[in-house]
Amino acid sequence: MKEMKARCYFLLTTLIVLLITSIIVGALVQLYFLIISAFIFVVISGALINLFCTKGSQEVEEDDLDNMFGMPSRFSYQELKSITKNFSNKLGEGGFGSVFRGTLPSGSDVAVKHLDGFGPVNKSFIAEVQTIGNIHHFNLVTLVGFCAEKLNRLLVYEHMANGSLDRWIFNVDLALCWQIRKNIILDIARGLSYLHQDCNQKIIHLDIKPENILLDENFIAKVSDFGLSTLIRKDQSQVITTMRGTPGYMAPEWLISVITEKVDVYSFGIVVLEILCGRRNIDGSQQEENDRHLLELFKRKLEEGQLVELVDKRSDDMQSNAAEVVEMMKVAAWCLQAEYGKRPSMSAVMKLLEGSVDVVIDVVGNMNEDFLNGLAPEAAETLSSLVLPSMLSGPR
Repeated sequence: MKEMKARCYFLLTTLIVLLITSIIVGALVQLYFLIISAFIFVVISGALINLFCTKGSQEVEEDDLDNMFGMPSRFSYQELKSITKNFSNKLGEGGFGSVFRGTLPSGSDVAVKHLDGFGPVNKSFIAEVQTIGNIHHFNLVTLVGFCAEKLNRLLVYEHMANGSLDRWIFNVDLALCWQIRKNIILDIARGLSYLHQDCNQKIIHLDIKPENILLDENFIAKVSDFGLSTLIRKDQSQVITTMRGTPGYMAPEWLISVITEKVDVYSFGIVVLEILCGRRNIDGSQQEENDRHLLELFKRKLEEGQLVELVDKRSDDMQSNAAEVVEMMKVAAWCLQAEYGKRPSMSAVMKLLEGSVDVVIDVVGNMNEDFLNGLAPEAAETLSSLVLPSMLSGPR
């Protein structure tokens, strides 16, 4: 009898324990699902709020574009589909989208950049329209119009028949003569000088590289792709901004993110070297490891007095004018000093290239040991680990 009671008590106790356990487990499961549900609700709500707020902000920014004086034409998406024959003739593509050739009803050829994505792409779109939409210069690519319709973001430029500079200076089958290269360098200097000094606000491009220099049918060079640019007041000497640009063309001061227009001067110096030498600043195809960084090689040859060895060997005309080419390399050196305060303004560079004797004397006089030591070290590897390059070049 006692054994039966004990068994009953044990069974009853077990049942009670199981019941309590099931209640606790059930509560925990419910709590777990409740927490998961709450988390999902918060995430979705946040995303929706962000979407609507961003959309509203973008709509305000895009509406402001119509109200700005001197803005280019605003196209509908359907108009641009018709102009490009349903985007059938692709000229190029990159990280932010693709570029298509089109023809306006007037018969003028245009390049239509179709941007893909959200967030940074929209910021790039707004920056480009606001920057270049109401300025005009012979050495800046003309923004003909734009489209901001629903999620579509497109930019319409004048078409540049000879495409981007990189196709001409890095192509083993093409070799520009010295006079054309010299003219291109002066064209870039004029465009940058205008951006830095002649606009209502100082415009810093922040992504000067051969891919963003376009050439028309007469090889006149124009600066393009203002998606990373920033505007500062003329009385403002510097700006703190997030790192942006393309490794290999970025000035050393990007490591502290305190930026002036002299970052464009540095990038210009790199581009000049590439034009004169016919190779990229960072070239992994070079057999000798010491030759892979053009800037380091340039410093070494400059110290040895052997700059002539760097002149593009693919062009007989460049070799014939090697003495002039070497003088132009010294202009590049002037722009590549590590301390941005020692670099010239783009207007000073422009005057030099146009023939100002006083500036030439200053450049040659600075070719001493201290100047050589002041040349910026190759910091591309450090910078490339901190920033992604802007992949989409301007319209071809």
